[in-house]
Amino acid sequence: QVQLVESGGGLVPSGGSLRLSCAASGGTLTYAMGWFRQAPGQEREFVAAISRSGSSTYYTDSAQGRFTISRDNAKNTVYLQMNSLKPEDTAVYYCAVQTYYRNSYYNPYGYDYWGQGTQVTVSS
Repeated sequence: QVQLVESGGGLVPSGGSLRLSCAASGGTLTYAMGWFRQAPGQEREFVAAISRSGSSTYYTDSAQGRFTISRDNAKNTVYLQMNSLKPEDTAVYYCAVQTYYRNSYYNPYGYDYWGQGTQVTVSS
């Protein structure tokens, strides 16, 4: 069993920055970790993912160049640095973890545990 706790969300003006954190606990080995987001009335969508070693990262087109995912395995924590935020980035952001290797990062059904989510609101 893995517990994930996100933090770092909030209200920022357009063009601002936020850094989300997600701490994992529970003793289970974690493999890839990802960030997803869900806006009201929309499906949960992939934002970014990072491999177990941190050597490979994956982004949706809208996040590429603005967001950076990273992880600190010593702290069992994954981060999402978000710069140049836009109102359309407003959503609840969730982190998720894979507990065994899968060669797939974009599908939310490919993740085993989820955090409770943190709200990000970008004002125009």
